[in-house]
Amino acid sequence: MNRSLATAVTLGLTVLAASAGLPHDAARAAAGPAAVRPWHEDADHMGSGLTARMPAGAVHDSASAAAPQVAGTLKGLDVSAFQANIDWPSVASKGASFAYVKATEGVNYTSSRFTQQYTGSAAAGLVRGAYHFALPDTAGGSAQADYFVAHGGGWSDDGKTLPGALDIEYNPYGATCYGLSQSAMVSWITAFSTEYHTRTGRYPIVYSTRDWWSTCTGDSAVPGRLDPLWIAGYGGSPTPLPGGWSTYTIWQNADSGTFPGDQDVFNGTTADLKTFAHGPYTPPPPPPGSGWPVVSQGATGHSTTAIQYLLDAHGSTLTADGDFGPATRSAVVAFQKGKGLTADGIVGPSTWQALITTVEEGDSGPAVKAVQDALAAHGHPVTVDGDFGPATRSAVVAFQKGKGLAADGIVGPNTWEALVS
Repeated sequence: MNRSLATAVTLGLTVLAASAGLPHDAARAAAGPAAVRPWHEDADHMGSGLTARMPAGAVHDSASAAAPQVAGTLKGLDVSAFQANIDWPSVASKGASFAYVKATEGVNYTSSRFTQQYTGSAAAGLVRGAYHFALPDTAGGSAQADYFVAHGGGWSDDGKTLPGALDIEYNPYGATCYGLSQSAMVSWITAFSTEYHTRTGRYPIVYSTRDWWSTCTGDSAVPGRLDPLWIAGYGGSPTPLPGGWSTYTIWQNADSGTFPGDQDVFNGTTADLKTFAHGPYTPPPPPPGSGWPVVSQGATGHSTTAIQYLLDAHGSTLTADGDFGPATRSAVVAFQKGKGLTADGIVGPSTWQALITTVEEGDSGPAVKAVQDALAAHGHPVTVDGDFGPATRSAVVAFQKGKGLAADGIVGPNTWEALVS
């Protein structure tokens, strides 16, 4: 069974439990002694929530994107018990330089494959680290950091151990943000980071997605002051980045590929990786203009909604439902033909730049609706009415400030690029 199917099955069990009116812990207890802990920790891995949100059978945007735009070319992987025992010499021979291994989840699960994966990767010459899958609704951040350190997540300055990673992402057992408010989530992450630093002398690298971070922390800039960033995104580019970070250390750019598990790229050189293993490291900034997502049929979400509104601004008559189906693809192809672009139905940087139009206070129409919907998706709720009034301008200014853009309230190419990602 592949990971996507396993995740779908286990998520289905959780939904059934929820439909029966049982809270998580009660549902686990009702299932018997074997369900004292969460049901599918082995299937909870970095990006499992991201993969589960992709439509079945969809081709990942990265498959049609240009070569990854990263400053470094060091390849790596992250794995969990789902991959079982791994042939690490083979992984090393295929060019992997580093690996992260799942150690713990919550405060009562340790991976049965951790020792083989953690020691095996080091024996094969990879620089490796451990990661913790966070469950913020089961215990505090400090308690989970302590559990992580006590069960393989520590750090030592030996040149082959990377700082621990906090995997904070979509809840595999219920509400996306684990029932926490945005401020409470930021406090939880801060508590984990602070305790991990107290115990090890290093700040953990934080793994997340732009969408989850915006939804569940309000795009908070607080953790980014100290914690390195591990960004997940399968759209051909690691940017735009979540609030608080001007660069990233690791990019998870696919959930399958050359190596077992998820595929990662380190933002730096071999010497930089060793620097990161020994202590703080400042990665180079992302290359300019690398933030346009690549969106194709099968995609869903606010980027697709923006495409539909922008196509309508150019004369189409689509329903902006966030579902990139055949009708949206046909409209994209027609638009591309009219603009002399490659008519492949895939919205990449060239098509985005042809679709967008600068809008500001006083404007109205579908392009303004695209702005308003994207602002709401990034945690700046406004009414999607197509009227660029003072409230929309204030939200644009706040968004621009959070992204380090010129806060002029005008939605031009740079702001569009950040909004649709």
